[in-house]
Amino acid sequence: MTRISAKIPNGRTLRLRRRGTGRWGAQPKVVALGGGMGLSASLAALRRITGDLTAVVTVADDGGSSGRLRDELGVLPPGDLRKALAALCGDDDWGQTWAEVIQHRFVSKGELHDHAVGNLLIVALWEQLGDHVQALDLVGKLLGAQGRVLPMSAVPLELQALVRGHDQERPDEISTVCGQANVALTPGEVQQVHLDPHDPPAVPEVIEAILAADWVVLGPGSWFSSVIPHLLVPDLLDALNETRARKVLSLNLAPQPGETEGFSPQRHLDVLRRHAPKLAFDVVLADEDAVPDGDRLKQAARALGASVELAGVAAPDGSPRHDPELLAAAYDRIFRMHGRIGPWR
Repeated sequence: MTRISAKIPNGRTLRLRRRGTGRWGAQPKVVALGGGMGLSASLAALRRITGDLTAVVTVADDGGSSGRLRDELGVLPPGDLRKALAALCGDDDWGQTWAEVIQHRFVSKGELHDHAVGNLLIVALWEQLGDHVQALDLVGKLLGAQGRVLPMSAVPLELQALVRGHDQERPDEISTVCGQANVALTPGEVQQVHLDPHDPPAVPEVIEAILAADWVVLGPGSWFSSVIPHLLVPDLLDALNETRARKVLSLNLAPQPGETEGFSPQRHLDVLRRHAPKLAFDVVLADEDAVPDGDRLKQAARALGASVELAGVAAPDGSPRHDPELLAAAYDRIFRMHGRIGPWR
């Protein structure tokens, strides 16, 4: 068992325990679902406490470099997959060099402007190999990624949202807003989201990973465009309901402008439950400074079958981002305190 030390804001040293294999005991099998920077934050934390880690990534992005590649080549949007791979890179020179390389964006006056190197690499391997999973595994091997990255579906998806007040001159009118980029920045209040196609197939390896997991972590991330879409893939939702793994719902540090502006922590839980009313969780993790009403959050969590774990997981500089070491400590504590399922037990 390897011990990892980290400094936390009050000057104390935090010691995490990385579980090894063999005579030191098996590692927990963890599956993390999400997209964008929220999933990257979760992965950067989880790779510090387990090497048996699978990231499941949304594939509805239609903006920026990903959107351009998707429109031109008809491929899955690679951007969130790239970010997840970068988050799984090690802290050694090899890992950090490759993380910077795949995140590098070209600056030009031509067609390459704003394309990320990793996006082009992933799409090239998809075309060469004709297999999404095999190509991502190969990129992970090149990077020395400490875990596996999978798309939640093998077909590009469009996110559609019912939004109240999207037209600010008609604040009570419900409109349909299409596209993840548009939903994320909508000026109205998102009521519900759907996927097109409505019943996309899940990647088989995703289902296998969820059913074999000890823990499943959903969130943090853009609630309507990165977190809830996982619950709109029928086979994936069935696997989440059937798995013997314990489940953690990790909340954001602050509401997002547009998408969840004005949302309380408990409202995040309410809208998730509205999209997947039968899905239960074991733990809801939230930053202790982001919860003004702990009793109301506990009440909302109980409706999901969960208890609430409050912890200081925000970056010490005050920015709305998770500190990977503090978030790792919170996950490690949850995994140890709330029991273990399956072969890790």
